[in-house]
Amino acid sequence: MIYWGGNPAECHPRHFTKYSLTQKGKFIPNGRKDRTMVLVDIRETPSAKAADLFLQIRPGKDFEVITALRAIIKDQPVNPKSVAETGLTVEQLQDLVKQMKAARFGIIFFGMGLSMTRGKHMNSAGVLMLAAEMNAFTKFVAMPMRGHGNVTGSDMVMRWSTGYPFGVNLCRGYPRFNPGEYSTVDLLVRGDNDAALILGADPGATMPQPGIDHLARIPTIVLDPKVTHTSRISRVHITTAATGVSAPGTVYRMDEIPLPLRPALKSPYPTDEEVIRRIREAVAKKPAWRPSPNGQMAIV
Repeated sequence: MIYWGGNPAECHPRHFTKYSLTQKGKFIPNGRKDRTMVLVDIRETPSAKAADLFLQIRPGKDFEVITALRAIIKDQPVNPKSVAETGLTVEQLQDLVKQMKAARFGIIFFGMGLSMTRGKHMNSAGVLMLAAEMNAFTKFVAMPMRGHGNVTGSDMVMRWSTGYPFGVNLCRGYPRFNPGEYSTVDLLVRGDNDAALILGADPGATMPQPGIDHLARIPTIVLDPKVTHTSRISRVHITTAATGVSAPGTVYRMDEIPLPLRPALKSPYPTDEEVIRRIREAVAKKPAWRPSPNGQMAIV
């Protein structure tokens, strides 16, 4: 297993013991003794202590390393000088590929250190292609290490309702998928949107500063049980019941297993679903409109 751009020892403390590294399974009866762990990161984190192999790459060089690995997998030549710029050597990458091909079942867990740095969605696409190409030699998969609760759930809903997991534009009445153009972080950084509705997320704490600054400039509505960085810069903050604690719902684990939640407490606040339903009903009562040729809104 390969952890790339993540620090599960601190960010996902139960991942090693309950999910991946040390767990015993039907085909891995000895748990940790039957597994090889590789960590790829720009610095030595506490997770490196659990790794059999730690590859320290230079910041912003993830895509170059992924491209070199894909070339080596296909027995294509790579430029040693280009590889050296990543902080690694061709021999290190060849050794990693050898171990990957020798695995009976491999997995790449990639985190925000890969997906939110230089290259962004192209890094993620490269890792997914790397895993796909490895299936010519052995079974290999890739899985993102989620940072917040039920992020996988939003991807699942988008996937079965539109066919795409994220970066979806519905402005034309049908879904269009284009990461890097329609992704939330890219829209905010470019300043393309003039309003924002935030549900159960805190982009003000995780997104690049230009995106946070844009959220502060535009009308931003936040639905959240608690005060967050985003709610502090928003125009409207609607307090809602906490899902799983005061409101029923379904969450998805990182491996896309749905878990139904039953509330243990009662809350005086409405659920997210109730707030969105009431907003939709209020919008439906408004007269329809369309842009007129002179740029003004025309009532239909």
